[in-house]
Amino acid sequence: MKVRSIRFRLTFWYAAILTAGLGLFGGLIWLSLRDRLIGEIDRGLQGSASRFENYFQAEAAEATGAPLRDELEEFCQALPPASSVDLRGSDGFRFHYPAIATDAAAEAENLRTLRRQFTYRGAKYDLEVGVSVREVLHTLELLRILLWSFLPVVIAIACLGGAWLSGRALRPVEDITASARRISIENLSDRLPVTATGDEIASLTEVLNGMLARLETAVKTLSQFVADASHELRTPLAVIRTTADLALRRTRPAESYRASLEEISAEAGRMTQLVEDLLTLARGDAQLTGMPLDALDLREVLRDVASEMRAVAEVRGLKIRTGLGDHPAVISGHPAGLHRLFLVLLDNALKYSRDGAEVMVRIETGGSFIGVEVEDFGCGIRETDLPHIFQRFYQADPSRNDGGHGLGLALAEKIVRAHHAEINVRSREGSGSTFRVAFPARQDAPRRAMSPVS
Repeated sequence: MKVRSIRFRLTFWYAAILTAGLGLFGGLIWLSLRDRLIGEIDRGLQGSASRFENYFQAEAAEATGAPLRDELEEFCQALPPASSVDLRGSDGFRFHYPAIATDAAAEAENLRTLRRQFTYRGAKYDLEVGVSVREVLHTLELLRILLWSFLPVVIAIACLGGAWLSGRALRPVEDITASARRISIENLSDRLPVTATGDEIASLTEVLNGMLARLETAVKTLSQFVADASHELRTPLAVIRTTADLALRRTRPAESYRASLEEISAEAGRMTQLVEDLLTLARGDAQLTGMPLDALDLREVLRDVASEMRAVAEVRGLKIRTGLGDHPAVISGHPAGLHRLFLVLLDNALKYSRDGAEVMVRIETGGSFIGVEVEDFGCGIRETDLPHIFQRFYQADPSRNDGGHGLGLALAEKIVRAHHAEINVRSREGSGSTFRVAFPARQDAPRRAMSPVS
């Protein structure tokens, strides 16, 4: 048994507590028994002294001298064995039983004595009654020896029993440890054995199995992410290599080389944007979660984003309308992160809007939240696609070549979670979509109802 193991410590503490408990219990038994036996002896001495005093006064009224001593000695013979009596009077009367000095008897026979005084016919008498406590002391010594002999045996049995009980109690932990050692990246689908006891170990096992399930999901997501990223990167790289190979096969006019270089530049830019998005997502858990959140007015962020995207909207024949209200919409946010979030949502709305349509951006406030809605009146999202639109590289309509990679909404969701907010979407195919982000409102921020759309 290892000294630092839980089994050893459980056994040690069990034995230590049991030793302390038995020691205290044995000591209390010994003390209570001694007090009870000594108390009975003292009560017996009180009775003997009272009876001797009464007998002395009764006999002294009828006899004196040697006859009185004979009567007293006959009385003392009826006292408990090893008793002693010493009576001294101020009138010179002396009586000893047995015929040895009281102090010597107390020292030799372990006498317990009781002294009292009384007056008879004007004379003062000192009475000392004693009885041997040898048997009591012998009994107490025997009990002490039994307790000291019994304690090590009980402790040894307790250690053996404690080791067995702790081993039995920790056996599920050993099984869990052995099973956990067998789980690796190749078999993350395996789970730890859960006991049917319903105790703390079973609860811990269930928690660990839940953690393994989350790890398995994370590893699968990471593997899928790597596969998707590799697939997305392969296309622009193939285009760049093919275009360069074709340009180098034979001599071409300058315009042909220029066209090839423009195509290579476009694909390189596309690949650069893709790599930047991938890096942002890869670092998101550390960077976005740890981004500093300061008090800011959402209206300022939305005005900047809308102003930035209006030129894009005009090129596509679209309009951006905002309803930002007249009162501050203050939340705890990161300006750059929120700018990227609404840029993604607004760009997404413009991509899928019909020609000549409008995109609405508005703020609404409630008791404990501030919501931002981005609504378009475009083609909408199929119901089967709604659960997947926030997944990386997912594109609801792959046939549409809009230059995206399916990373925008995944990045938007990560930014939303970093702000402790929620994002959801309402959409009907052919009628448009509405993305809504609900932020926790700052308690010190004034909240008003949404103003009409401007």
